[in-house]
Amino acid sequence: MPIKIPKTLPANAVLQSENVFVIDEERAQRQDIRTLRVAILNLMPTKIATETQLLRLLGNTPLQVEVVLLRTASHEAKNTDAEHLLAHYLTFEEVQDQYFDGLIVTGAPVELLEFEDVDYWYELTRIFDWAETNVQSTLYLCWGAQAGLYHRYGIPKYRLPRKMFGIFEHHTLHTAQPLLRGFDETFFAPHSRHTEIRLDDLVKVNDIRILVRSDKAGINIVGSKDNRHIYVTGHPEYDPLTLFSEYSRDLAKGLDIHLPENYFFDNDPNKPVNVRWRSHANLLFANWLNYCVYQMTS
Repeated sequence: MPIKIPKTLPANAVLQSENVFVIDEERAQRQDIRTLRVAILNLMPTKIATETQLLRLLGNTPLQVEVVLLRTASHEAKNTDAEHLLAHYLTFEEVQDQYFDGLIVTGAPVELLEFEDVDYWYELTRIFDWAETNVQSTLYLCWGAQAGLYHRYGIPKYRLPRKMFGIFEHHTLHTAQPLLRGFDETFFAPHSRHTEIRLDDLVKVNDIRILVRSDKAGINIVGSKDNRHIYVTGHPEYDPLTLFSEYSRDLAKGLDIHLPENYFFDNDPNKPVNVRWRSHANLLFANWLNYCVYQMTS
């Protein structure tokens, strides 16, 4: 089934070239099917790239999904054209009276700041609180997951001695959970972060389950018992070359950055990327849409 997005969105042409089924408003109205409304709160500086990554995953399921892109009004985006934001993004004030089946909160490059020092923190917490009554299920990614756990449960983040950067093996802990249905016992997922959440803090919260963890990357997926809040500390949405782009960017800035681990074949940057996370990324988003959103609202 298709994903419904505007014809003018840059992701439209990219997804159609990949044979991802996309439709516009006019064609969607002719289909006799209940559309899921999913909002994406895009906090990433590379907004167009992130839009495309998430829309690709949302468009690979049997469900019709209408996507609404959200931005923070209290932060001025410096890496995305203002016309693109005005044409395709809404603010929280414009949607606060609406209901959404799902909400995705992306990561953001602010993890070394205290949560309260982020310039849009107050606005973000308003969105988190609003989602309790206006969204069926919220999927939080990377820093978004840390922010959601901190706001809802007071779980802190901790600075890592070295950036968690690369592709890491993970272990499913609750294979009977609908979110993990079809998952292998071990799978790979990308991480790119300077901070972490810790098991000792999570086990004190009765409302949540730890669903996936990694021996190297730590906690990966945490879910509330009612599946209305899913926290993913990595970046399952990343394209094959996203980590390489981040690595090249940091090198150009003269930052102390190491080669992404387990990323290139034989850890050799002269060899191709060993892409081995996309199948589980697609399964994660499909399961979230089906079991945490659609099955709960149909």
